[in-house]
Amino acid sequence: MPKNIPVLCVKAETLAEAYEQAIIALFNDGAKFKTQYDKPGDPLSRDCTMNITILDPMKDPMIHKAFPGGIEDLREYVMELKGLKDHWVKNINDPDDTRWEYTYHGRLANYGVWQDLKDGKSTETGPFKVKQLEGIINKLSEQPFTRQAQAITWMPNLDLECYDPPCLQSLWYRIFEDEEGVWWLNCNVRFRSNDAWGANFMNMFGFTLFNQEVIADAVAAKTGKTVKLGRMNWQADSFHIYGKDIADVKERLMNRLDSTDFEDRVYELGDEMIRELYDEAEATVLEKIKTYDAEHPRT
Repeated sequence: MPKNIPVLCVKAETLAEAYEQAIIALFNDGAKFKTQYDKPGDPLSRDCTMNITILDPMKDPMIHKAFPGGIEDLREYVMELKGLKDHWVKNINDPDDTRWEYTYHGRLANYGVWQDLKDGKSTETGPFKVKQLEGIINKLSEQPFTRQAQAITWMPNLDLECYDPPCLQSLWYRIFEDEEGVWWLNCNVRFRSNDAWGANFMNMFGFTLFNQEVIADAVAAKTGKTVKLGRMNWQADSFHIYGKDIADVKERLMNRLDSTDFEDRVYELGDEMIRELYDEAEATVLEKIKTYDAEHPRT
């Protein structure tokens, strides 16, 4: 009788290819698990520990069609990772406040602080606070080969009892300089829990753009160097497809593998129409955030 959770590994050139290979590997070779979110009659989930290596994250095709979202959702998630929704977190001192427990950007940019309260001040949730992203950018700029450019999200004084604690656990960066003097930003991403069908593609796409636009571009601005994205290694302790999503995975991906070409299952972000949709979505997302803010004023 099996006693071990499978450890699966995928390596591919592009983001879309890596995502597809990871879903296929999990679907075929993952273990069957119950989860605390199952409803009566749901099939068992598929689960594994997964390592995904994307060798050239910014190379097209970047977007896979088989994820539960669209181009606007990808744009919104990138904006969220840049901090556009940090003010959506709850008041830690109000037990009736049902807003978000955290944002990834909030934890990464201002670890130890619970952004809070109508007077605009912050509530500290521990004995210290750290501007982690600022520290990473400074450290990489001063010593690109450092092994210490890391940021974490987990706050044990809160998260051990949190209903929905952060899935993202850490980001780790190191820069490799090639013979021509170009700096290549390599990144390791670790998730404790990653919904392979419901969230993983958006997560990986979002952090690819985050790594380029928040980290690499900032290091380039500080150093005058050309900084591009090298490989991104994605490790998920639990990489899973919920039982409720198994039928959707079959219909939208697994059953199409033999009847369609890979090129028909992906989009290129560099395609003029796709890029236009992606860029134009920013205004829609900003209006959505504005509407939410008006309907949910901070008290």
